[in-house]
Amino acid sequence: MRTAKAGPFAGVIADLEESFYHTDSEGFQARLTTFMVSGPCPGCHGARLKASSAAVKVVAGAGAPGVSFPQFMSLDVTAAHAVAVKLAIALAENDALREVVNGIEQRLRFLADTGLGYLTLDRDYGTLSGGEAQRVRLATQLGMGLMGVIYVLDEPSIGLHPHDNQRLISQLRGLRDRGNTVLVVEHDAETMLAADEIIELGPGAGTEGGHLLFQGSPAALIASPPRQTRTGPYLSRRQRVTKDAALKSPDGTFLTVREAREHNLRGIDARFPVGLLTCVTGVSGSGKSTLVNDILATAAARKLNGAKSLPGRHRHLEHLDFFEKLVQVDQEPIGRSPRSNPATYTKLLDQLRELYATVPLAKVRGYKASRFSFNVRGGRCERCQGDGVIRLDMQFMADAYAPCPSCDGRRFNRETLEILFHGKSIADVLNLTVREAITLFRNIPRVLDKLATLDAVGLGYLKLGQPATTLSGGEAQRLKLSLELSKRQQGGTLYILDEPTTGLHWVDIQNLMDLLFRLRDQGNTVIVIEHNLDVINLADWLIDLGPGGGADGGDLVYAGPREGIEACARSLTGVALKRWGTTSPAP
Repeated sequence: MRTAKAGPFAGVIADLEESFYHTDSEGFQARLTTFMVSGPCPGCHGARLKASSAAVKVVAGAGAPGVSFPQFMSLDVTAAHAVAVKLAIALAENDALREVVNGIEQRLRFLADTGLGYLTLDRDYGTLSGGEAQRVRLATQLGMGLMGVIYVLDEPSIGLHPHDNQRLISQLRGLRDRGNTVLVVEHDAETMLAADEIIELGPGAGTEGGHLLFQGSPAALIASPPRQTRTGPYLSRRQRVTKDAALKSPDGTFLTVREAREHNLRGIDARFPVGLLTCVTGVSGSGKSTLVNDILATAAARKLNGAKSLPGRHRHLEHLDFFEKLVQVDQEPIGRSPRSNPATYTKLLDQLRELYATVPLAKVRGYKASRFSFNVRGGRCERCQGDGVIRLDMQFMADAYAPCPSCDGRRFNRETLEILFHGKSIADVLNLTVREAITLFRNIPRVLDKLATLDAVGLGYLKLGQPATTLSGGEAQRLKLSLELSKRQQGGTLYILDEPTTGLHWVDIQNLMDLLFRLRDQGNTVIVIEHNLDVINLADWLIDLGPGGGADGGDLVYAGPREGIEACARSLTGVALKRWGTTSPAP
């Protein structure tokens, strides 16, 4: 009998850290994450440099205060650009440094021109939204001055307030005018109207789409009959996102954040009416995510859900005792491997496995529900271990995936695939769309309920076994919402959503708003961070931050019902709504 070799024990923390970085289990890694809290380095206090390096300062002209590298990196783009301009003037006669400083000034100017003036230079790239990251890359391309290039952008307006749209559009036109071709996948109305050519695909999504419905100018799209296009009626305002639910007013009870001071927030008190749908608005960088995600959601998660993360700076939170739990619906992926899919995330696969275990042939062979899991040995394909694909290590590039040659991507072995329900194996079912599955399982209520909820959030086109790695942020967010809707609603839940309209057409936004008002009418409180004017127009209550972004933001510009914001002179959201030409929703 061999015994383990004795040695010094590294400690529990070191052991857990080793497990975190080397485990293959996403669930175990997620559990360990709940015990982690990040904080500034005690040595450099977040400066990232040793003291001697951080002490070096550059002076922008006689009498001007010196700026160290950490101080410069802590500035937002707008402020850093002002410093760079002064440096360029001061060093205009220095041949060695003039080119370097001009390069810095030019890059900062391009970032500001794409609407990112509020971002600090030391901002972690991983914390940027998809639209912000895309605009950073766009600023890089603007600085190159290339010609004859095809640029492809996927919804660059994500996270951009309507007030800043024209700046982005002007940058795209600048690329075009240099002799480039610019292709933009977009749902934003202003971007569509500014385009030279529009291509509309449809009429539905997934297997229900793929047809060319229209190609031509925006004016021709607006003039097209509704039977030909689903976008034209909304673009022309002949059709709008409407509110079928009753208009509600606050009953006097507010969930209140007192003296919020994190990042650029200026000690504001923000009141969210309990039992209503509140929309938090403001230009990019005004403090919306800081207020709602970093302070409100994090503090609520600590008290209601037992989370460990520390909220941003604020004095206290009032009336949180009105809620039973917090549900935060964000755009994070539902899984990071091909094994995760809509069926596993919504627990639908558990019900399908139990159903297939009751098939007569499965009973004869003694198959249990575990036989139909691709996470357990026995029924899965062992060549790919139930993934359906073989991962190809591409060294310095992202991993590539190829269908498993043994199971041909079906995930299960031959014996398991011989068990059929209405002529379909478990792999065939996972290859069905939600709407196709509704027809197959119309007589199985417990399965039908989950499928109907997925269809209700506009995901009827998704395949049940579609890998999570192929889902967009908007699809992931609606999947999470469908999981909550499938649960028994008893009211008293605080729902927080961060830009749920990302990637949605007007038809899908209508479905989403119907669902959010259904949650509200069941006694829940819904808070939405949003730039979409259709959503803002229908909200019961608005909280507008700003008036600008970064150092120019952080104030409470407006708080109240929708109909009052257009009269607020400081509100850029009110200006956008007035320009948009909406009217307040009728009660």
